[in-house]
Amino acid sequence: MLLIPCPYCGEDRPEIEFRYGGEAHVARPADPSARTDAEWADFLYMRTNPKGLHAERWRHTHGCGRFFNAVRHTVTDRILATYKAGEPRPDLSSPEGTPSASPQGSEEVGAEAAAERKP
Repeated sequence: MLLIPCPYCGEDRPEIEFRYGGEAHVARPADPSARTDAEWADFLYMRTNPKGLHAERWRHTHGCGRFFNAVRHTVTDRILATYKAGEPRPDLSSPEGTPSASPQGSEEVGAEAAAERKP
């Protein structure tokens, strides 16, 4: 079972209490009506699918009900950090960059921990 630390509640809870909310840090276009159909479709449907670190939105549906972001390694399925919505993605290249590091450990990630999401 995957344990996810909620940055608002401050507890590691089982994944069945949460719902996945898609990729984190996807900015909505300032003027959607000025976008072409292709640009709008790209915004709605095209997301990254990296092998390695991935910033995701989650909602603690059976707890505080709040949205937050998590950095998860897609190969090991480990949650490396969670942080409140609106906060920047933590720098995982240093130990002090993990505000709510999961006790599941990040030692398996190695050099990939410094990788950032490609724009």
